[in-house]
Amino acid sequence: MEILEATHTTQNPAASDKIKVALAQIAPVWLKRDETLKKVADAVELAGKQGCQLVTFGEALVPGYPFWIERTDGARFNDPKQKAIYAEYLEQGVVIEDGHLDDICVIAKKYSIAVYLGVMERAANRSGHSLYCSLVYIDQNGEIGSSHRKLQPTYEERLAWAPGDGNGLRVHPLGRFTVGGLNCFENWMPLSRAALYAQGEDLHVAVWPGGLHNTEDTTRFVAKESRSYVISVSGLMRPTDFPEDTLELAKILENSDDFLANGGSCISAPDGSWVVEPQVGKEVLITAELDHAVVRGERQNFDPTGHYSRPDVTRLVVDRKRQQLADFIDAE
Repeated sequence: MEILEATHTTQNPAASDKIKVALAQIAPVWLKRDETLKKVADAVELAGKQGCQLVTFGEALVPGYPFWIERTDGARFNDPKQKAIYAEYLEQGVVIEDGHLDDICVIAKKYSIAVYLGVMERAANRSGHSLYCSLVYIDQNGEIGSSHRKLQPTYEERLAWAPGDGNGLRVHPLGRFTVGGLNCFENWMPLSRAALYAQGEDLHVAVWPGGLHNTEDTTRFVAKESRSYVISVSGLMRPTDFPEDTLELAKILENSDDFLANGGSCISAPDGSWVVEPQVGKEVLITAELDHAVVRGERQNFDPTGHYSRPDVTRLVVDRKRQQLADFIDAE
């Protein structure tokens, strides 16, 4: 895998202010959970060997984005073909409680590297037969710190994904930084962003299935609004990334271009300038050294939930309870 390195610091950065991050722009082995997790594990290890403290991956990477929906008449009701594809998608989902991410946690602990990974979560507390687009945070001790289930699937995603909840709207300490993340179009939801800003977020991770059209404007805008570093990390999808045994493969690839998702991973500084411009059309590990002093300098004139907020006028209420259908009260 190609490695692209960048640095963004003040003239004389203090060692304690610096952090090295990685963006793994890779393609899944589509609808193959274990094979895709092997690619993820290799990328985490590579980032660890590069001395990174954080590595990030695209939305729904494991086991892949539901590209079939818009290409195979996915809205046809009660259709046997759609049921068959969904059944396989569900079967390849990630069940955290079953240990599907354990190997990633072991590598994270070995290299003391945190991980943000986009998965299709087969949620045990919701019967295990619906899928949630989840952004999982694994800390530097190899412990799962949060799993944020996407609040609102977008357009055709609603035919495959269930709406999530606020339980994962959390941030995590990482060196001098406070890191948080959102899935795809959630990064366009002002109140979801504000929920993270209010917890002190100053390193924002935006995950996408892949697409320059998503990352080239939003990344810089969120950075300017939040006065934070913003990492936009995307997946990649080429026709060759579909296994030969993929259901309805011919229909999925009919009239497709060279890319179903072309990447676009990038990093913006807190003033909206590029640290790394969007990278398109290739699998690449992007690494960059970031400087917390740059964040502090930009907060001098604007801090969206600090001195430039007015909680006496406008306030946000966030419900972080994990949603579930039933609470059982058993006899002792």
